Amino acid sequence: MESSFPFGVILAVLTFLIIAVNAIVVVAILLSIHKNDGVSLCFTLNLAVADTLIGVAISGLVADQFSSSSQSTQKTLCSLRMAFVTSSAAASVLTVMLIAFDRYLAIKQSLRYFQIMNGPMAGACIAGLWLVSYLIGFLPLGVSIFQQTTYKVPCTFFSVFHPRFVLTLSVAGFFPAVLLFVFFYCDMLKIASVHSQQIRKMEHAGAMTGAYRPPRSHSDFKAVRTVSVLIGSFTLSWSPFFITSIVQVACQECNLYEVLEQYLWLLGVGNSLLNPLIYAYWQKEVRQQLYHMALGVKKGLTSFLLLLSARNGGPERPRENSCHIVTLFHSELDG
Repeated sequence: MESSFPFGVILAVLTFLIIAVNAIVVVAILLSIHKNDGVSLCFTLNLAVADTLIGVAISGLVADQFSSSSQSTQKTLCSLRMAFVTSSAAASVLTVMLIAFDRYLAIKQSLRYFQIMNGPMAGACIAGLWLVSYLIGFLPLGVSIFQQTTYKVPCTFFSVFHPRFVLTLSVAGFFPAVLLFVFFYCDMLKIASVHSQQIRKMEHAGAMTGAYRPPRSHSDFKAVRTVSVLIGSFTLSWSPFFITSIVQVACQECNLYEVLEQYLWLLGVGNSLLNPLIYAYWQKEVRQQLYHMALGVKKGLTSFLLLLSARNGGPERPRENSCHIVTLFHSELDG
């Protein structure tokens, strides 16, 4: 596949957005952790860091898309780039699984959750997650059957890695992960339904007054909703790439590399842009911190415009509708 200018532009824009959006979320989560210590926030932070690293890793591929054949990346450097991209993507996917498991554990073992998922346990989970991710990403560099025998520029995933590597990831990782997601979702939905029925029975028996209603049922269904979003975004982003890669391995005559590399691989990587938008939205602490950050930006912009207006001798004040995004954040805080 030759270098593609439109694909390079799309990749450059996607890279910028992934890094910028995730970097903002990282700052918001760090400030939230400073105010409210919580294990779930650490997992969300790890997800944002992993997605930021994906943006950094694919940024090296942008220049290769615009370069001539004589200036293209050497195979060794391309293999290292793709190993870092794969490692970061694996860390992102595994963190999504960890967040889903954390929500599942919170509803399944609600009384013992804080004893099980404490600081040391969360740190061990994150450390083990990154170790496994880098083992997955750099596996093709040590296993010859996962490498392409010939190298054709520009530097792309399948120019250095054989589709059978993706087949192995599908069988050993992707499809088991989807099944695990479905199990979490079904079991959490079952538990939430049981809790809801118990609360209704207590209400009918007059055991609860209108002044006191346990928030457990609402919390349970909120966790179920979060896991359902995890399943949907993860599956829709990555399943086309893995399924088409399996078809490519089964049908050697089928030339699906252009579809895989220019569309489906990009769709999977695009999940790193969806993650901060989805998970930061569902996490109230992060929403609040983003709102306060937006307020700070608004105040700084207002002060700057007032100072600029004073220097120019104009009495005009900046218009109030210049920061509608702040109002938008405010309306979502208690959602």
